[in-house]
Amino acid sequence: MNDQLIGLCLALSSSIFIGSSFIVKKRGLRIAAAQGLRAGAGGFSYLREPVWWAGMLSMVVGEAANFAAYAFAPAILVTPLGALSIIVSAVLAHIVLQEKLNMFGSLGCLLCITGSLTIVLHAPPERHLDSVIEVFQLAMQPAFLGYAAFSVMVIIFLIFYVAPQHGTTNIFVYLAICSLAGSLSVMSCKALGIALKLTFKGDNQLLFGETYVCISVVIVCVMTQMNYLNKALDLFNTAIVSPVYYVMFTLLTILASIIMFRVSGG
Repeated sequence: MNDQLIGLCLALSSSIFIGSSFIVKKRGLRIAAAQGLRAGAGGFSYLREPVWWAGMLSMVVGEAANFAAYAFAPAILVTPLGALSIIVSAVLAHIVLQEKLNMFGSLGCLLCITGSLTIVLHAPPERHLDSVIEVFQLAMQPAFLGYAAFSVMVIIFLIFYVAPQHGTTNIFVYLAICSLAGSLSVMSCKALGIALKLTFKGDNQLLFGETYVCISVVIVCVMTQMNYLNKALDLFNTAIVSPVYYVMFTLLTILASIIMFRVSGG
């Protein structure tokens, strides 16, 4: 219970930083778009914009806290708490970006919060894991390998066949890519969180090759998420991007967690 409390506090602080980062990054994208090719059109001028990097720093801090939270609490408990980031981003978008949230948007945010609280209050206990190898063995189960392979194929299909034609007009295209990649990165983050937690306790997990496989997966997934989330933020209203992304990401993460930790008999 003490570990879960630490995990919850880390997850809540993570949501505040991540929710704020959406707004700061969107502000940076607007400034960059006025000076060069916008992100939604495939441009990377935002990489020269200090405001965008400030938003990126806020996201890094939030993701670091989120990463640490996975070492102390179940993924099915940590991920839904990202609902707080919706409130933070919606309020700041209204104040800073002048993006008005209508009645249906407000209702959607409320439903996200209600659903998240329901999941958190009824989250089942997670299987106790003693090493990164044990997590890796769970990931090697046929069911989770099937989910991972399916996710990668869908991501590739969306990137090369759907995004060029519909990415700029349909918000679900870019966010589906982000969410699928995110659900895979969460599982690797869980493994890395456990690895670091055990390493600090004296059981060095950095000696295992599986740890570095997880690091590679996280890097690839995070880079993919960052690229397509920037495109979505540049093209669509932040108050819409944040809750849609949160819902898709949470659903897929819960599905991945169920497949990985439950099908194996944990």
